[in-house]
Amino acid sequence: MSIVLGANQYGKAENRVVRIYRDPGGGGRHEIRDLNVSTSLRGDFEDAHITGDQIKVLPTDTQKNTSFAYAKEHGVTSPEDYAIALGTHFLEAAPPASGARIGVEEYAWDRIAVDGAGHDHAFVRRGTETRTCVVTVEGRGEGQQVWVVSGFSDLVVLKSTGSEFKGFLKDKYTTLQETDDRIMATSLSARWRYEGTSASRDADWDATYEDIKKIMMAAFATTYSRALQETLYVMGRDVLQAHPEVAEVKFSAPNKHHFLVDLSPFDLENNGEVFIAADRPYGLIEAALTRDDASEPGLAWLSVPGFV
Repeated sequence: MSIVLGANQYGKAENRVVRIYRDPGGGGRHEIRDLNVSTSLRGDFEDAHITGDQIKVLPTDTQKNTSFAYAKEHGVTSPEDYAIALGTHFLEAAPPASGARIGVEEYAWDRIAVDGAGHDHAFVRRGTETRTCVVTVEGRGEGQQVWVVSGFSDLVVLKSTGSEFKGFLKDKYTTLQETDDRIMATSLSARWRYEGTSASRDADWDATYEDIKKIMMAAFATTYSRALQETLYVMGRDVLQAHPEVAEVKFSAPNKHHFLVDLSPFDLENNGEVFIAADRPYGLIEAALTRDDASEPGLAWLSVPGFV
C-alpha cells in the first residue's frame, strides 16, 4: 500500500490589520480600515509534509508580517484591491507556490457625532454587516488568473409585515399554522463572484459593494414575500440585472423566527403586536443565482464554506 498526499494549503489566519489614514495636511481628520486577514498558499509543498524539509515554505509568520507591511506600502483602498496585491506578492515571493487565497473581512466604523457633526478621529463600531472578500490568485505574469468573490455576512434585516407563508406541504407531523401576515427576519450572508479571471486594479470595489448592498436592501424591503426563498431570488435577480460584471450571487439566510405570543391567559388580545424571537432551531435558506452566459467559476469558490 502506498500513501499519497492530497490537496493541502497553509497560511496565517486572522491577522487583525487596522490601517489609519491621517490627513496629510495636518488637519487631524482620520479615516479607518479595520480588517481581519487570512492568507494561504498551495503548491509544491510535498517535502514539508513527507520529509519535514521546509526549504520551499514561506513561513506563516512572514505572511503575517507582509499583511501588515502591505497595509502601509500598498495601502487599503478596498479589501479587494488589497487582497489582490497580497496574493500577487506571495506568488512572487514563494516560487514553489502555484496559488494563493486571501480572505478579508472588514469591520465598519462610523464617526461619533459631536454637536451634530462627525468627529475627526473618534469612531463607534457599526452594528451591521461584516464586509467580506475572497481573492484567489493562480499563476504568474501574463498568464496569471485572479478570481474575486465579494460579499457580506451577518446583516440582520427584518420586515414587520409584507410577508406570508401558506399553501405548504403538510403531513401528520405538521403543526405550523398558515399565515397571511408575519414578521420575516434573517441574518443574511451574501457573496457575489465577479466575471472573468483578470480582475481590474482600477475597479471601484467600494462603490460597487455599496450599490449591490443597496439593491439587495431595496428588494428585501419592497418585495411582497410569499417565502424567504422568493425574496432571495428577487434580490439576486436585481443585482445580476444591474451589474453585468457580476457572474453569480449566493445567499445563506437563517430564518430568525418570530412567533406570536398567546396573551389570552391574561385576558389580553394580541393582534400581531407581541412576539417571541426564537434563536433556534431555525430554518436555513440557501440559494445561488447565475446569469446564463456567466463564465465558469474556476477556483473562485475554493475553500469558501457555508454556501450552496
